[in-house]
This record gives sequence, C-alpha cells and structure tokens, in this order.
Amino acid sequence: MKITLIGGHGKVALLAQPLLVQAGHEVRSVVRNPDHIADIELTGAQTVVTDIERLDAGGWEELLSGTEAVVWTAGAGGGDPKRTWAVDRDAAIAAMDAAQRVGARRFVIVSYFGAGPGHGVPEGDDFYPYAQAKTEADEHLQNSGLAWTVLRPSALTLEEPTGRIDVDPAEGREVSRANVARVIATSLDHEGTIGQVIEFNDGEQPIDEALENLG
Repeated sequence: MKITLIGGHGKVALLAQPLLVQAGHEVRSVVRNPDHIADIELTGAQTVVTDIERLDAGGWEELLSGTEAVVWTAGAGGGDPKRTWAVDRDAAIAAMDAAQRVGARRFVIVSYFGAGPGHGVPEGDDFYPYAQAKTEADEHLQNSGLAWTVLRPSALTLEEPTGRIDVDPAEGREVSRANVARVIATSLDHEGTIGQVIEFNDGEQPIDEALENLG
C-alpha cells in the first residue's frame, strides 16, 4: 500500500517504518524538522517536511492525496496543554477528515491504554488534556466511516522486541516500543483489525496470531 505515516521521527515510528518498507509498502513519513530527514531516509521511507499544526483542510488533502493508508503516531509529547489539544486532537481529526475526502480508506492510530470515555482523569489533572484529546480523536475516528484501527499500548519501554503481546488484558502494564511497531505493521496485514480497539501489553501470544484471532 501507499502509506502516509504522521509523526515520523518518534521512537515508535522510526521502528515501524523499516518494517513497513520491508513488507513492500511505499511509506511517506511526515516530520516537522528538516534535520530529521537523514534519520527517516535510513528507514527506507520518503520524507515529507511540514508542520501538521499549521495545515488547513486543503493542506491536509494535498498531503494525503494518493495515500491508501494513514498511520498516526504523532503526539505533542505532553507538557504544553495547548499544543496537546492542537496535535493529539485537532490535527488528528483534521487528518481523518481529509483521509475520508481523498479516499485514503485505511487509518491506524496509536492511542494509549485506558483512553476512552471512562479514562477517569479529572479535569484539573495535568494528564487530562492528553487523556481527553486522545479520547476525542479515537471517538472521531470510530465514527468517521474509515477502515479504522485504534491501538492502545500500555506503558512504553525501550526493551528489545519479543514479538509477543497480550491483547485486551484486564490492566495495563508495559510494552516495548519495538513490539508496538510490529503491531502497527501487522495490523495493516489483517482485515480483522478493522473496526477494532486493541489494548495490549507485552505478553505470550505471537503478534500475528493475536491480531489474526481478532477477526
């Protein structure tokens, strides 16, 4: 597929891009900082430099034109609530709407374990903007008419990939970024992941098997 990955210089994205390229996909990686072009090129992806916080509807359509699938791994990184709302909610929703308009049918978004209407984070909490922004973006995607998948990994680590996860566990523990990258790549191969919210930890089941059994 022709894939546009938003947030291409994040730790998960840098691990996912070579997997997608190796699988035969044509990957366009969107970054804001031109200093990151060399890192992206090492993954085998093509680089597009643009500021997703500043794109209007026409800019999003131009960015996603010709794309068959969008993978959203972008995030403001916490800290600044205004930027969190702008990236994790507003830009994500703008990308979904543009994907629908230009016919980019498939959309995979990386959220977090515990997002959703019952996230339970009070408004006065510093984590609230992130929790609510992710929740609203996830809900918009679920109602978009796109072939969507919402990935909700638990606490991210830098451990080596095991290639094994637990899907829909009772509580979040941790998962390596490398395993999240593998879940992203594998989810695009399984039609059964469409229309699924997938919460997961590192675990015992091979990723391919875990996702295949969702459908």
